[in-house]
Amino acid sequence: MDAFFAAVELVRRPDLRGRPVVVGGTGERGVVAAASYEARVFGIRSAMSTARALQLCPYTVFLPADHAHYGEVSGRVMDIFRRFTPLVEPLSLDEAFLDVGGVGRIHGAPEDVASEIRSTVEKEEQLTCSVGVAPNKFLAKLASEQAKPRIGGKGAEPGTGVCVVKADGVDAFLGPLPVGLVWGVGPRTLERLHRLGVSSVGDLAGLPEGALVAALGASAGRQLWRLARGIDDRPVDPNQAAKSISHEETFSRDLFRPDDLRHELGRMVDAVTGRARESGVAARTITLKVRFADFTTITRSSTLGGATDSGAEVAEVAADMLEQLDLSPGVRLLGLSLTGLQDGAYRQLRLDDATGSGSGPDWGRAEGVIDRIRLRFGDSAIGRAAARRTDGI
Repeated sequence: MDAFFAAVELVRRPDLRGRPVVVGGTGERGVVAAASYEARVFGIRSAMSTARALQLCPYTVFLPADHAHYGEVSGRVMDIFRRFTPLVEPLSLDEAFLDVGGVGRIHGAPEDVASEIRSTVEKEEQLTCSVGVAPNKFLAKLASEQAKPRIGGKGAEPGTGVCVVKADGVDAFLGPLPVGLVWGVGPRTLERLHRLGVSSVGDLAGLPEGALVAALGASAGRQLWRLARGIDDRPVDPNQAAKSISHEETFSRDLFRPDDLRHELGRMVDAVTGRARESGVAARTITLKVRFADFTTITRSSTLGGATDSGAEVAEVAADMLEQLDLSPGVRLLGLSLTGLQDGAYRQLRLDDATGSGSGPDWGRAEGVIDRIRLRFGDSAIGRAAARRTDGI
């Protein structure tokens, strides 16, 4: 999808079309989550601070993020994709791989499918997307980037919308591209490749596999040798499970009081465990992330004996980890993530669960009721007491 968050907001606010629009925070520590192409003309990009964005374009329109709405729109877009093929592998809210190799008799050639998908998304959601058509996932991803709108000397310029890479045109497509576009080439790897005289994918393809292994290690060297030749054997997996569920926030001011941090942690527990139950998964590992005022960042993890999707259990473990930290420097960012995910239907029962002898409250039933209330009345309709402020707000 093209500038997805910003584009979704412009559907709701058509009066802002043509103006530089940013989705993100507006406080001193606000961060740009997404920028319209009109904003990108000024150099504004995602992950940039709000202050810097305002320096680049003082009349930028800032809108708060509405992730629940973006999720709803994403769901409808993914449903459109599935009309063309059942083999859809979402990568994020705004991106997916589609295997259309078996739908030719129904929908035509892959490039025709791409054009029809773009037309359908624009007609039904008033949004645009860019599609890469290629023999494998790696090439299709790169091709989709080449199809996107561009920021040129005269401002935002429309892209081709669809970029097709034929099997016999892989070398010609890859060769001129900057090597930094290859998956796995981060800043450090890029620096090493530059020392080897590599600046394009074509340069990378010209190196022997042994030279890359010697410079980058066996795993990275072999992987980049394959990708430089357009080799990617991974199938499109429509059932690929999420590897983690996380939530983190940068606060508008540093937090020092344990009560304030417990309040924020309670909201995060609600968010991640609610998403886990909605996805039908449970987690074995809970990780707490804390960034202090001086930007020092630490993480603490706890692996449970069995997987859980219970907010009460996660809150207890996360609160224990938080209490063991010295919070006196002030906390700038707090994050919580669930990993080691598995099918929630098969989570291990504790002895108390199996015998019904537990003396505590039945959190499983309570959280099921909470989920149904939120589904009907919205996320803010009900929440854990620990996520409520002590001043009654």
